Amino acid sequence: MSSAAAPPPAEPEVLQEQTGPLAILTLNRPKALNALTTGMVEDLYKTLKDYENNPSIAAVLIHGAGGKAFCAGGDVKAVVQMSQAGDIEEAMRFFRSEYHLNYKIATLKKPYIAVLDGITMGGGVGVSVHGTFRIATERTVFAMPECAIGLIPDVGGSFFLPRLDNSLGLYIGLTGCRLKGVDMLYAGLATHYIPSSMLPEVQNAMLNTLPSSNKTNTTAQLEISLCSLLNEFQSRAPLPAGELPQHMDTIARIFGGGKKSLEEIYEACKAPDSGGEFCKATAEALSRGSPTSQRIVVEQLHRGASMPLNECLKMEYRLVHHLVAKNQSDFHEGVTATLITRTGAPVWRPSTLKEVPSKKIVEMFEGLPPEQELQLEGNSRPSKL
Repeated sequence: MSSAAAPPPAEPEVLQEQTGPLAILTLNRPKALNALTTGMVEDLYKTLKDYENNPSIAAVLIHGAGGKAFCAGGDVKAVVQMSQAGDIEEAMRFFRSEYHLNYKIATLKKPYIAVLDGITMGGGVGVSVHGTFRIATERTVFAMPECAIGLIPDVGGSFFLPRLDNSLGLYIGLTGCRLKGVDMLYAGLATHYIPSSMLPEVQNAMLNTLPSSNKTNTTAQLEISLCSLLNEFQSRAPLPAGELPQHMDTIARIFGGGKKSLEEIYEACKAPDSGGEFCKATAEALSRGSPTSQRIVVEQLHRGASMPLNECLKMEYRLVHHLVAKNQSDFHEGVTATLITRTGAPVWRPSTLKEVPSKKIVEMFEGLPPEQELQLEGNSRPSKL
């Protein structure tokens, strides 16, 4: 069954402009906190391919409209509604297109600068973290909250989360914790922290730094120039203290130490020397997630730690396919309770960790029929994380 064609939006959901050698992309769904639709990710992918072959463009900058969000994620409400209507192919088209875009950003042959001035979650992380530079501000709020809706931290989360220090990625993926902008910098998720008041000046400085044509400048040379520029802006004011550094030892103790089981993680949160209010909040965050999703995440990040980005995205596509295609899955339940009926109280099936069969988790990592597997093109650059 095919979904009815949606009427065209009143104005483009992705705005494009070129100012000198800098191409500027604006995610333009401010009322939806710039949440990504299938049309947006496909538009972005095509645009980046065009930019890559345009010699008048030296670098790409992406930001969000509205002043509240860079991008709050993917439009999972629409995805679940398509899936529940029986249109699995159209629902999976969103994820397939999104992962193609994530990989295009990672393989782009020009510097890619994401300005994370506001809410940056889920799919918004995917269209930023794989790029060359990620600028956080005092208004940035980062999270990977997928376990709370019965999904998994995808968009390459299998790749970038296990590469963070001190098992921070497992903490982020399981709890959906929110990080402020400066904590994104401390974590290694942002490359720079610059106050939002400086952003117009930063953009103008980029225009003066970038060459009028990139024919005589390599990508590496452009990245060095831009990095120096961003370093200079970051150095103009002392960095705020942040909240993450004071909790890093506790996070490492609870989530680190090799491949821990979820039961061990839960018990570590309850230990007498567990760290007071922070561990209490961590245990509460864990308790809100789908047990099935959490089981998947532990295995997902363990595998992803030794896999390249393209293989991580292929693995995530298999996992998501199982969650989307299964009728009454935790993903359907989580999105319905959070975004459709808005009860805020999803009923997970199974409801406890011990009820999730290990065999079920293993099967979800198995390959799809060849014609359904995700196919990606290109080779990613070395990770900046």
